[in-house]
Amino acid sequence: MKSDKPISRTAGISLLALAVLALACVSMPTVEQERRMARDISQQARREMHMLKDEVVERYITDIGNAIVSAAGPQVFDFEFSVVENDELNAMAAPGGNVFIHTGLILQVRNVSELAGVMAHEIAHVVKRHPAESMTRAQNQQLLRTIAIMGTGVVGGSSAQMAAEALTGVSALAYINRFSRENEREADEFALRVLPRAGYDPEGMVTMFETLQQRAGSSRSPVFLSSHPSTAERFTKARRYLAMNPPPPGLRRTDGGRLEIIQCRIYLLTGRQCDIPPSAEPGRGAR
Repeated sequence: MKSDKPISRTAGISLLALAVLALACVSMPTVEQERRMARDISQQARREMHMLKDEVVERYITDIGNAIVSAAGPQVFDFEFSVVENDELNAMAAPGGNVFIHTGLILQVRNVSELAGVMAHEIAHVVKRHPAESMTRAQNQQLLRTIAIMGTGVVGGSSAQMAAEALTGVSALAYINRFSRENEREADEFALRVLPRAGYDPEGMVTMFETLQQRAGSSRSPVFLSSHPSTAERFTKARRYLAMNPPPPGLRRTDGGRLEIIQCRIYLLTGRQCDIPPSAEPGRGAR
């Protein structure tokens, strides 16, 4: 039986707001929008994150990153590589070309091929626009939650703005980096394919992931793996890929002690004693 009871003004406003939110579902940003987003994220990161402001360390990381980007071919984004003073074993990719490497990760790698492997993986996420895709998905999830809350009459008129701004700040990078399994496979394959072109041994990516996976069994799991699913499967696929596509000889695993100098520099800049294991002394086993 049809009710003749009129819709209240409050209910009418809520229904209108729900309709507006439903129509305003966040779509994937354009390349130009992502470029603007990258500039904003870079500025915000330098305000909110504790960056290691050292030209020598920054140049070392940027040189590795640029070599990998160049090997990948022409790109639509200008990459920016930043070093975050943080002991967590972590690296993050942000929309539009920002890649953040934690000092904790740099200090734990055993050779430059391991560092290049992690960086290539993060560069792949940017090239494939995974951070923008993940952010869009997260924003839409927030939007749906907002719609559900509004349906109960709890949230007011600022809900659309809240949903639109959700998960866009630097503090949300960890969430944005929760990529799908397909994203992870795509990034792994990209890194394994591009690393030899950049002159780095792709085996380093595999050995670094294995090291991180071993540490994941400890009480404090590496942040880098906390949002990366199916790690064992990815290792198996990576090893299978290298078996089927053996890299050429002479690729770099070490860089004549440069990494060890950078590691020592980070220790000293962060107020600690430089304590490099004998197996990692400059020049030892370099090729």
